[in-house]
Amino acid sequence: MKRTISLWLAMAALAIMPAIAQTPAAAPTTGKIHGHVTNPTGSPQSGGTVSLIGTSRAASGPGLSAQTADKGVLTVDTNGDYKGEAAPGVYSLIYRTPGMEQDKQADKLDNVKVTAGEDVAADFDMSRKEYVDALPPETKKQLEEMRKHNAEALKANAVIKNLNADLKTVVQDVKDADGARAAAAQQLGASASRTDLEAKETEIKTTKYTEVETLMTKDTQLRPTEPILWAYLAQGQAGLKKYDDAITSYKKALELDAASKKPSPAIQGMANEGLGMIYARTGKVPEANAAYDAAAKADPTKAAFYLKNEAVIFSQVGNADAQAAAADEAIKADPNDPLLYYLKGQALVSKATVDPKTQRIVLPPGCGEAYQKYLELAPTGPYAADVKGILDQAGQKINSTYKAGKK
Repeated sequence: MKRTISLWLAMAALAIMPAIAQTPAAAPTTGKIHGHVTNPTGSPQSGGTVSLIGTSRAASGPGLSAQTADKGVLTVDTNGDYKGEAAPGVYSLIYRTPGMEQDKQADKLDNVKVTAGEDVAADFDMSRKEYVDALPPETKKQLEEMRKHNAEALKANAVIKNLNADLKTVVQDVKDADGARAAAAQQLGASASRTDLEAKETEIKTTKYTEVETLMTKDTQLRPTEPILWAYLAQGQAGLKKYDDAITSYKKALELDAASKKPSPAIQGMANEGLGMIYARTGKVPEANAAYDAAAKADPTKAAFYLKNEAVIFSQVGNADAQAAAADEAIKADPNDPLLYYLKGQALVSKATVDPKTQRIVLPPGCGEAYQKYLELAPTGPYAADVKGILDQAGQKINSTYKAGKK
């Protein structure tokens, strides 16, 4: 019983204890102020300062100068923005450009009220009519010329923005066209016939290259001195087999790039490779060789890439002699690429004969060596089975380690 009474008394004592008062959060003693400065041309005014001149009480707080009791200074950044804090009150705001003397001002705002705990906006707009009307005649003339220049610059920037967007689209279109075969197979499925696959591939390529040609035709009219636009226009035209138009456009790209202050190896390489591809497909072997050589010379970092493409193109058009010669040149640039040895062997094997006595294939000089090197570099490569079959038919033992013979 005593324990019960004691517990009840303790609880009663807690119930009648006065609550401990919590200290309220301190009320803010300053307000915030921010703004933007626009110069007479309508553009952001970078740099300078905004001075706060108190008309009712002194300015103080973070970011404000303590040089005088009624004056604070805020810095304008490169975007024309400023911000800071000030004690509550009514202020006149004075904007001075960088280096302007203290007894002068570029612009002024009166009766700006700062309230504790609030953020007030105060923008300087020196493009307003009354400000511009008060400028000296000569300054107005200079301002008008500057506005015209700025308008032209903005227009040019807008054009460049659109051009870059188009180039981004075109680059993707070319990539999609290169992958058209795989895309066709994915869309039609494994049961599709070869005829249907080829038709779908052609459809995809035509759609993509047509968009390339349309966009770049428009853009070369807007900026006719940009070589990259002509190079991509030519690529679209070549993809549509408009070879004469493509040659003209590629040559235009080369001409403009060569005349520029800083010629681009990438554009020179791209345009010359494009010409080489067209010449190869139209049977102009010397012209093709010269164009691919020019591409490799213009952009040495991609020489092996260009020369390999030359061998591939000649393989596609069935010109074995040109293919073998191109493969040899590409091997000089990259002796460790197995595909180049396969392309060389493929070109040479077309000249193989059959021994009437043994009925074995007689490979022309260099063919067996090229195939052996391919197997050394890519023993499980995509053409390994075919190469092994040819070497077996020729009665050649497959070497585990290939060593080139003396020349």
